[in-house]
Amino acid sequence: MAAEGRWNTLQTNRQQRLARVAQTLGSDLQGRIFPQQRIKDVLHATLEVGDRVCIEGNNQKQADFLAKALTQLDPQRIHGLHMLQSVLALPEHLDVFEKGIANKLDFSFSGPQAGRLAKLASAGKLNIGAIHTYLELYARYFVDLTPRVALVAAQAADRHGNLYTGPNTEDTPPIVEATAFKSGIVIAQVNEIVDVLPRIDIPADWVNFVVQAPTPHYIEPLFTRDPALISEIQILMAMMAIKGIYAEYEVKRLNHGIGFDTAAIELLLPTYAASLGLKGKIASHWALNPHPALIPAIEAGFVSSVHSFGSELGMEDYIRARSDVFFVGADGSMRSNRAMSQAAGHYACDMFIGSTLQIDLQGNSSTATLGRIAGFGGAPNMGADARGRRHASPAWLKAGREARDGQYAMPRGQKLVVQMVETFREHMQPAFVETLDAWQLAQQAKMELPPVMIYGEDVSHILTEEGIANLLLCRSDEEREQAIRGVAGYTPVGLGRDQRMVENLRDRGIIKRPEDLGIDKRLATRDLLAAKNMKDLVRASEGLYQPPKRFRNW
Repeated sequence: MAAEGRWNTLQTNRQQRLARVAQTLGSDLQGRIFPQQRIKDVLHATLEVGDRVCIEGNNQKQADFLAKALTQLDPQRIHGLHMLQSVLALPEHLDVFEKGIANKLDFSFSGPQAGRLAKLASAGKLNIGAIHTYLELYARYFVDLTPRVALVAAQAADRHGNLYTGPNTEDTPPIVEATAFKSGIVIAQVNEIVDVLPRIDIPADWVNFVVQAPTPHYIEPLFTRDPALISEIQILMAMMAIKGIYAEYEVKRLNHGIGFDTAAIELLLPTYAASLGLKGKIASHWALNPHPALIPAIEAGFVSSVHSFGSELGMEDYIRARSDVFFVGADGSMRSNRAMSQAAGHYACDMFIGSTLQIDLQGNSSTATLGRIAGFGGAPNMGADARGRRHASPAWLKAGREARDGQYAMPRGQKLVVQMVETFREHMQPAFVETLDAWQLAQQAKMELPPVMIYGEDVSHILTEEGIANLLLCRSDEEREQAIRGVAGYTPVGLGRDQRMVENLRDRGIIKRPEDLGIDKRLATRDLLAAKNMKDLVRASEGLYQPPKRFRNW
């Protein structure tokens, strides 16, 4: 008995929590299912002071009903919660701190709540444990940040409590598995309760309580970009990317970040890239959400496979009809998995190309600026050279040779990490700076390290409307700084270049302007886009793509 009491405290505590809920609900608890009007009672009975609580807060899918219920708890009874979540997307995600229900936060990305988060942190309303990458946070769920209670969202449940997560599975598997197998409590909100599920994504044995929410859980169409908003500068940059990087390195396995820059690349694959004879030679295997902008490239036969972090609203029928490309179950719907797609992007992709808000003279970049603690999401995983990688590919080997040419070092490959930015951001803020805001932000928020998104040592190329800087070929810190200045345009950083040294770097092919790549700037027009508006994407999909209402402008 002594041994049992010593080694089974978590299981004992779980049974106590389950018993409290059963006693509180009485006949309102039918198996694992309870009515929505009892949600506060369930949370009060389940939670204990100081619990680690993981709530879905994902990139797109939100357990919004549970998030709102959490804010309505009595802070006298439930307080000191340590919140774990990928994304701070909803006001409720921070309301729990203002109301004194939670006081500590470990997260990855805060996007819409970045400004408010910074204010709460500086006011001492919350303590940030760390700003993680997605993969880093999931890993810690299984080590030292295991949730005591998990609040998740699913598409549907059956009468037994089995869950169907549908195309937007996202973070659900690691959250539930870490919690359920460490004697925690899993509560799921679902859109509907049915007799038979299309498929079982999470078995009932891993789930303790299920509630049908009054409205379907919120999903953000985060990766949808209207082609009508793509500029000619972005088209020029996309042409340089395709000819100067994709073709140069034979990049077949890759990940695109979010934005109009990479959407332009996707829409130039069936036109510009095809005109260069690159079909079958580049951009065939992706770790990527089902971007609508990728539809023309899929239809043109450029794309062989896409594994997705999450889904995208309106793409369901198209995905079902293109099951050779996407990871689709026997029921016809895709299952995404953010943890596995992050791992794929880290180890199985040859290139990550994305954008940022600030880049310094060493190539360090960050999306955390003064007054905004945005976090990083998956970019540090996708945009890092994976030291554990051992399999070879042409792109990986070529990048490794360039980085180590002339050095007597053990040969190895290197991942291509491309930062693609216009020299000036919105409101004419320069993208290139002498010193990242991250340094001052670290002081203000009492962080142990400046919140850098991608470290300069991992960046292989910087691409702007001025040209491409190949940092792999730089052999000194001075060359690296001048290569960055050389593509920084008319920003103060760009104007501070050593003109003679920049021209020398250009002569050596470290800096390449559009004309050096044989690109005629006059051809960088919207005529090159395979789809010029949302309606064109619908046509390209043969009517299968159904854009969310806010993107329907016809």
